[in-house]
Amino acid sequence: MTNTDVVRVLLAEDHSVVRTGLRLIIDHEEDMAVVGEAEDGLQAIQKAHEVRPDVIVMDMTMPGLGGLEATRQIKRDLPDTHILFLTIHDNEEYFFQAVQAGADGYVTKSSPAWEVLTAIRTVHQGDYYLNPSVAKMLVGDYLERVKQGGKRDPYDALSDREREILHLIATGHSNREIADVLNISEHTVHNHRARLMEKLGVHDRLELLKYAIRRGIISVDA
Repeated sequence: MTNTDVVRVLLAEDHSVVRTGLRLIIDHEEDMAVVGEAEDGLQAIQKAHEVRPDVIVMDMTMPGLGGLEATRQIKRDLPDTHILFLTIHDNEEYFFQAVQAGADGYVTKSSPAWEVLTAIRTVHQGDYYLNPSVAKMLVGDYLERVKQGGKRDPYDALSDREREILHLIATGHSNREIADVLNISEHTVHNHRARLMEKLGVHDRLELLKYAIRRGIISVDA
């Protein structure tokens, strides 16, 4: 196997014992190797620029700059770098925050070693990997909504402009960026945003993101 076939992995984790364990697991595989380590988000950004890894295994909660903000910056500067969150958080709120930040996969620290390795290979290939425990919660939420069926989809009540703004919000654009894209004022964006959120029955950006993914407006593997 040539070096170009090896998945180059950067570990961003503040606990030394966890990094050591991950390094042993990953370096044991013929098709991947750890090329760097970081103890916090700032180091992760610096190391990412230095070693240009294929995949970063990123902890969400670290001292100083956390994994979410580090992911946003790395994805902005190095969009071809894949980021896999490895975290203790197994609820959908943290998952959607990771997706919004630009994560390519999400695995909990209770996962077995083989699953972490599978997730690394999956995101390296350009696919999204989702931990089964979080997937189960998302499916449960979907099924609950199906049980409530028979109701008109509120998306049908949105105007074309509101649908445009919904997509731009869900893909991470700020009010100022949306105003620039659509050539309208920030005040107008704010008004459209308030109306569409009222029509959809959502109260914040996270709920709006969850709706957009469920509705297929954006995809977790986008």
